[in-house]
Amino acid sequence: MNILIKAALIIEPGFTHHKKICDVLVSDGIIKKIDKSIDVKADLVIDGKNCILSAGFFDLHVSFGEPGFEFKEDIASGCKAASAGGFTDVIQMPATFPVMQNSAGIEMITNKTKSELVTVHAAGALSVEMEGKEMTEMYDMQKSGAVCFTDHKNAVQDAGMMLRSLLYAKTFDGLVMSFPDDRSLSGKGQMNEGPASTQLGLKGIPAIAEEMMVARDLMLCEYAEGRIHFSTISTKGSVDLIRKAKKAGLKITCDVAAHHLLLDESSLEEFDTRFKIKPPLRSQADISALKEGLKDGSIDAICSDHIPEDVENKQKEFDLAAFGAEALETAFAAAHTALKDSMQIEQIIEKFTSGPRKIISQKQIKIAEGENACLTLFSPDEAWTVNESDIKSKSKNNPFVGMKLSGKVKAVLNKNQHAII
Repeated sequence: MNILIKAALIIEPGFTHHKKICDVLVSDGIIKKIDKSIDVKADLVIDGKNCILSAGFFDLHVSFGEPGFEFKEDIASGCKAASAGGFTDVIQMPATFPVMQNSAGIEMITNKTKSELVTVHAAGALSVEMEGKEMTEMYDMQKSGAVCFTDHKNAVQDAGMMLRSLLYAKTFDGLVMSFPDDRSLSGKGQMNEGPASTQLGLKGIPAIAEEMMVARDLMLCEYAEGRIHFSTISTKGSVDLIRKAKKAGLKITCDVAAHHLLLDESSLEEFDTRFKIKPPLRSQADISALKEGLKDGSIDAICSDHIPEDVENKQKEFDLAAFGAEALETAFAAAHTALKDSMQIEQIIEKFTSGPRKIISQKQIKIAEGENACLTLFSPDEAWTVNESDIKSKSKNNPFVGMKLSGKVKAVLNKNQHAII
């Protein structure tokens, strides 16, 4: 099949066609020709005027329910949501049932997703049953295709367990992902601790619960001479700690969820459970620090932190509702809306493309003749109001439904497949 993308602005810093408006011909999944104008009969012509063509977006943090929680999200629906958000690659978290904690689980995900447009990479559990007590066979999982190891939102509380994991992973260059949350401090908190939580009468989750764990794991990483990635940091203190550690030469990376760049704790004033997420929505001061961290390179990537939930777990009393937001279709638009006035578009794209791939040592995508077409086409300036019909996930707990965002994905190409959004 021949697909012709017409008059798109290519953004790919460091490569030949960067900042050039070109036609791109894709034939059977391979980029055959890039030129100012291509006159050829194609099976599908995509209008790229006023659009940007970049490498495919890569999401470091998604939760697809399969196996075990298909009523929230299965692989097929999750991949549809991902492609609608411009993602060609995602990392599935191991919080399934059974937990993805052995080579068989990793291979199941890899084999079951081969035919999907979206490339689904598997993260293996760091500890058995994600209980933070006993290490899994990480090396066996990496040989079967696991790209990293994490206990997802079950933050490892035992420092000894985390240290052993870092030391073991270092022997085969494995990547440990840490969700920083000291549960002895966050406890049964429902939202960010501060004046808003006091006013609303909700138990708070203090910033120090995250920052204490970041500080601990930085010390463990330095001691082990290993490497660690912090998932979905949310506070100014975390950004400051990571910035300082990077300057000191530690092998660390981190990401931020797109919704933490646009929404703050005031979103919870109406007790809308769509905004109940973990880590919680923080203050405007934290948002400013996160943006600065993205600009100066302290934060390496932006993720969706896609956690779909069913109606029964979300539409109930706030204290009882589950944490999590369905987020794939709106992640780029939310981040672009938040950052477009303070960051160049090249920098924003990097946080969705080359940044995530560097973290897990994946090959960088090239928009060049002879290369596989792994591409995302989007209109950066198109404003749109998110409707529930835009949500392709089985779950609809997206906090941006009804909101106006800037930046609309138009098409994705990957694995000799395409989706027009």
